[in-house]
Amino acid sequence: MYQTNTVIIGSDHAGFALKQKVAEHLRSAGLEVTDVGTDSEASCDFPVIAHTLCADIQSGRHTLGILICGTGIGMSMAANKHRGIRAACVSDAFSARLTRQHNNANVLCFGARVVGEGTAMDLVDLFLSTPYEGGRHQRRLDMLTDIENANLS
Repeated sequence: MYQTNTVIIGSDHAGFALKQKVAEHLRSAGLEVTDVGTDSEASCDFPVIAHTLCADIQSGRHTLGILICGTGIGMSMAANKHRGIRAACVSDAFSARLTRQHNNANVLCFGARVVGEGTAMDLVDLFLSTPYEGGRHQRRLDMLTDIENANLS
């Protein structure tokens, strides 16, 4: 069902409670879950969590990750500052599926203040189970890499 056996997950304080539920959902489905924090609802800085998760993906230890904050926007902005990371902030099933299928996103972001628990589980399941289609989409992903490498004119 899922495209991976392991996933890395992180949240800030606003996403902590939902992150705990998502991690349990994934563990109950048999996935190995690496949690990079935060460990409570105490205020913390989301860029630190996003950086830790993205560095892990860049290292090759994990291929897919999940970041949760209040809206998902801050986490996606922070994640997309990292070379090779394609983070997508989604709040609906169609976007969760297409961001993997067409954009080969490797980090799913969403907001605990935006989506409910049931929707969050649906987003996670779709994101982790949808394969990248490749083909006609690869040219555009190559263009994103060119932008990262400052080669696009």
